[in-house]
Amino acid sequence: MLDKIKDFASHFFVTGEPMIYAADVLIALSILTVVFVLTYYKKWGWLWREWLTTVDHKKIGIMYLIASLLMLFRGGVDALLMRLQLALPNMHILHAQHYNEIFTTHGTIMILFMAMPFMFALFNIVVPLQIGARDVAYPFLNAVSFWLFAFGAALFNISFVIGGSPDAGWLSYPPLSELSGSPGPGQNFYIWGIQISGIGSLATGINFIVTILKMRAPGMKLMQMPLFTWSTLASCISIIFAFPVLTVTLALLFVDRFFGAHFFTMLGGGNPMMYVNLIWMWGHPEVYIVVLPAFGIFSEIVSTFSKKKIFGYKSMVFSMMIISILAFFTWVHHFFTMGAGADVNTFFAITTMAIGIPTGVKIFNWLFTMFRGRIQMSQPMLWTLAFIPCFVVGGATGVMLAVAPADYQYHNSYFLIAHFHQVLIGGVVFGYLAGLYYWWPKMFGFKLNDRLGKWAFWLWNIGFYVCFMPQYALGFMGMTRRVYTYGWDMGWAPFNFISTIGAFLMGIGFIFQVWQILYSIKHGERDTTGDPWNARTLEWSIPSPAPHYNFAVVPHVKGQDAWWIMKEEMEKAGAKKETVKLEPIHMPKDSGIPFLMGICWFITGFGLTFNWVWMGVIGLIGVGVCLLARSFQYQTDYYISVDEVKRTEASLGRVV
Repeated sequence: MLDKIKDFASHFFVTGEPMIYAADVLIALSILTVVFVLTYYKKWGWLWREWLTTVDHKKIGIMYLIASLLMLFRGGVDALLMRLQLALPNMHILHAQHYNEIFTTHGTIMILFMAMPFMFALFNIVVPLQIGARDVAYPFLNAVSFWLFAFGAALFNISFVIGGSPDAGWLSYPPLSELSGSPGPGQNFYIWGIQISGIGSLATGINFIVTILKMRAPGMKLMQMPLFTWSTLASCISIIFAFPVLTVTLALLFVDRFFGAHFFTMLGGGNPMMYVNLIWMWGHPEVYIVVLPAFGIFSEIVSTFSKKKIFGYKSMVFSMMIISILAFFTWVHHFFTMGAGADVNTFFAITTMAIGIPTGVKIFNWLFTMFRGRIQMSQPMLWTLAFIPCFVVGGATGVMLAVAPADYQYHNSYFLIAHFHQVLIGGVVFGYLAGLYYWWPKMFGFKLNDRLGKWAFWLWNIGFYVCFMPQYALGFMGMTRRVYTYGWDMGWAPFNFISTIGAFLMGIGFIFQVWQILYSIKHGERDTTGDPWNARTLEWSIPSPAPHYNFAVVPHVKGQDAWWIMKEEMEKAGAKKETVKLEPIHMPKDSGIPFLMGICWFITGFGLTFNWVWMGVIGLIGVGVCLLARSFQYQTDYYISVDEVKRTEASLGRVV
């Protein structure tokens, strides 16, 4: 019996790696610390009432934000381990299998478990406030979306200490991802972690499309919406068409692995190229799904800190919508070298170049907005200015990759690695960090420390160029991606060493940001006005942080930059403050069902990962019970009384 237990444990837990043992200890200590703090301060009830059961879009946004920053740390540690391994020739910090697992988890975490929740955090925190809504269209579904993401991410992340991490690359091409290439549970962790969180992402896309189209404040026409809201709409439209493709693709892969089918196994009559096409039919729109909201963020910041209306508003809107459409016609450029034929390659080369046109329009619009503006060099503006040259270089190298004959040389080289990090860090990460600094006072009621923020900014930016510029040269020198080690005779060592230094500079920049947040909690400049930036959109018309109901009185919008127009009207000589009539505010009740449903999906995914059908069935029954329980909930909302609204507004220093 004891031998059976030992044999099970040796296969169930990852063993033999000092780093894994260290991770085990840190995980155990972290869990014990959290449990001790919650118990000592008697906060278990508070945690359940205020966070685990909340349907408040602002709190859900904050939980998304915390999760994304944790995933940025995890994915960043993976990146640093890879750079350490490649810093010099013939390094043995990681063995080959561990290296494969790390580059797989790094890519997956950064795209799906860092960028996506960061984006959803900003959607939740900002969009309802920008359009003058008191909540999202489906608050309960919003909570379900978050907990599906959270438990999907948890399922994926525990693979490095239980069962073993996936190792077939972040897109898991067959045959490596089939049973013949990945017989362990690692690939199943990949499938079910992404499947569960992907359902949440799809639901979020639906939720925000309905919210934007149906819940705008009176008077706000589509062509008067803030550009961040437009970018959210464009991104969500792409989500609802792209993510079902991902769901079906991973489901087919799981059927291959679990039931012995042969959709993607060539010897069984399948075709692995079908998988490659399907995964990139999701994968390339996914790049634009995460970068479009960054474009909206930069538009808000440039307008605010240039003290000007955005230049070319309509062209910005049309270009974002064109990008969301063209994104679905460019996927083949990821495998020009796979023999699709000259006519197919030509079509996708042209569409790939064409998508650079609406992207370039934005760059010129931001520059023209800044032209003769009274630019204020705030932290959000610094990140915006850093983005522009970075993204221009990324776009130019993207056009180089779009030339099909040239791509035969660039393909799978470190030139490609440098290009997509230039776009995804310089565009997405810089954009979301700019948004974090911009909307932080609205979330928490204080600004982040400027001095520490500038240290973080320069370390991130200098580190970025030191890390990735040498990789273009390495690509030209013939270094291919996924290389585990190399010899002294390759001539790659100097550039790899410089690149590793840059990666650690970015890591130090992240540490400064953590320090900045912790320092600012106590010493940050408090926002007592609700509008610390003298901004232009409706979210700045209410206190910081926003009250639970957002707006005591739903505003009436009279044009683009609604809050700026209101401020101008209030400043006119003889302007009288309108008398408002308060009414009870209809709000949704909190619910613990989304959290419990997330747990049930986790149980389902965990069971199917290890082929324990009984556990998967139990989890699915739990999901069904949660849905049934929800269908019998009739008292799902309540009203905030006028007196309570008055008390809340008075406590925030406002008279209504």
